[in-house]
Amino acid sequence: MRIAGAPISWGVCEVPDWGVQLAPDRVLREMRELGLGATEFGPQGWLPEEPLERSAMLREAGLQAVGAFVPVLLHDPDHDPVPGVSRELDAFEAAGGDTLVLAAATGSDGYDARPTLTDEQWQTLFTNLDRLVDLAVSRGIRPTLHPHVGTLVETRDDVSRVLAGSKVPLCLDTGHLLIGGTDPVELAREHPERITHVHAKDVSKAIAERVRSGEISYTDAVRQGIYVPLGTGDVDFATIVDVLTQAGYDGWYVLEQDTILTEQPAEDGGPIGDVATSMSYLRSLAN
Repeated sequence: MRIAGAPISWGVCEVPDWGVQLAPDRVLREMRELGLGATEFGPQGWLPEEPLERSAMLREAGLQAVGAFVPVLLHDPDHDPVPGVSRELDAFEAAGGDTLVLAAATGSDGYDARPTLTDEQWQTLFTNLDRLVDLAVSRGIRPTLHPHVGTLVETRDDVSRVLAGSKVPLCLDTGHLLIGGTDPVELAREHPERITHVHAKDVSKAIAERVRSGEISYTDAVRQGIYVPLGTGDVDFATIVDVLTQAGYDGWYVLEQDTILTEQPAEDGGPIGDVATSMSYLRSLAN
């Protein structure tokens, strides 16, 4: 089992005004203290944008690169996503990383609202996804699409559309899928061949239902603790690991517990405790 960390577990996020943003040196150091050996890059601009500088920072921290979560505008016929993604892949070549995690961005900041697409916009999205799959594969990178709350691929219907309309593999984000109305266990069982990356999340189903009903926004749900350490919420992660293992899954399990920090945590506290709990639980499933 290849286990990696993600800066979002320390509250590092691309959304403006998300909360206190911790510096890379602290987050990367705490990952190593936990025994993690790899990490996703975090939002664009958090690590050095110059590829060799990014590579040096990860190497000095003793961490391997996994790849990056990259929100991309895919449904607009007047926007070509290839040049921007190609530049991101340039960083992969220098800094390492084998997995591109795409998200179907709405074009607006944040994840609290999204538009409804026409059939023509869906077809543009599918065409662009397949172009980006070909681009990534041509450069030796594993492409995936991340169903994500507040993006254009959020609900069970959205996921079904993508499975039928595009060849893109999926990132099984167990939390975002459940919040959006997809049973991640069911998806893993029905389409294991399409899953090439995992974001390991656990969530409170009660809070997730409040998001789906529109009672609270996604951002407020994160503030209220919708994400919890693995093994303490309502995602059946043990079954997911079993299903994927039997299917021969060989990708990463990236620990993610999205959080919003309201203040700088003390040096001996903060998110590291929850990540440690999740890491211990996930490792227990590999035995």
